[in-house]
Amino acid sequence: MSALLSLSVVINAFLLSMAIFNAITIIRPRSQSSHDLSFSLLVPCRNEAENATDLVASLRALDHPNYEVIFIDDNSTDGTGDLLREAIASRPSMKVITAAQLPDGWKGKPWALSQGLTHATHDYIVTIDADVRLEPHALSAMDAVLQRTGSDFLSPYPRQEAITLSERLIQPLLQWTWMTTVPLRLAMQSSRTSLAVANGQFLLVKKSALISCGGFATIKSSVLDDIDLARALIHGGFHGGVCDGSTIASTRMYSSFREIRAGYGKSMSTGFGGIFGSLALVFVMAVSGILPFIGSIAGSPIATASLLMVIASRIVSAISSRSLLIDALLHPISAFLFIYLLIYSNLFHSRITWKGRPV
Repeated sequence: MSALLSLSVVINAFLLSMAIFNAITIIRPRSQSSHDLSFSLLVPCRNEAENATDLVASLRALDHPNYEVIFIDDNSTDGTGDLLREAIASRPSMKVITAAQLPDGWKGKPWALSQGLTHATHDYIVTIDADVRLEPHALSAMDAVLQRTGSDFLSPYPRQEAITLSERLIQPLLQWTWMTTVPLRLAMQSSRTSLAVANGQFLLVKKSALISCGGFATIKSSVLDDIDLARALIHGGFHGGVCDGSTIASTRMYSSFREIRAGYGKSMSTGFGGIFGSLALVFVMAVSGILPFIGSIAGSPIATASLLMVIASRIVSAISSRSLLIDALLHPISAFLFIYLLIYSNLFHSRITWKGRPV
């Protein structure tokens, strides 16, 4: 037990140090804006009737003068296409296209994006999920960031809105995992694909770089399409990564534990390297998040110190992402649920459906 607690201290000291480093060095949009670049926004929509009106309103309010929006109705069955067309009436810079039937070998989102790419006319491609809401200055701010950093692609991580208890227990772990494991600023200049980090909820990429790497066909069968696209771009000699988007974008990914389980279940096993990678991660999460909690209850000073460090890393991540600080105190429960979702994903991945399609 003492050896495991010592290992826990080492792991959590590393996580805290990395979180602090990233919080200090991560690229953030500044107050200045720019209107020099042009953007084609691709928004894949499958059965997004509940999001359609607010989504269009958000994108209509953007203050950048050089952008177009291409909504891709991916064979929706709930009237999404009609709602979008009604909402964009009299907006020549916005259009709705209908994706062809999903061909064999393709996942839904890459297929929809590939359909939208054929209609894009501007220099930068921006992929946006239908549940993401951009602030009016979002494109203008990212215009300036892209020019300041010289990046070929950037993924501004949106503020994750979490309302129910299950959301608050799980959603903050999204940012915490990469804030505590990857040196983000260094990764942006690295040619190592293992350091690739991206979030397809809101992603900007040079159209020429994207096409040079094979477009969305490169990730046609990928469940983790954002990470795999970033890897393809880095492999092609381009550079970029994650930046802080909490002041310019927000999203509520899931509204119930059932949705969380399905959403994470479809991707976690793949994202962490299958069964062996998942087992390694289960060990790390148990040693860093659950063991210190048990040890601290038993009165171990080492366990208490380790628990405080991992909670501190969560607090640093929460401050950076503008999420609730108090949720960091629930980290041992979050770690337990994370392990459950990881095991669920490995056991039941083949049975999970998403948006009415098998994963």
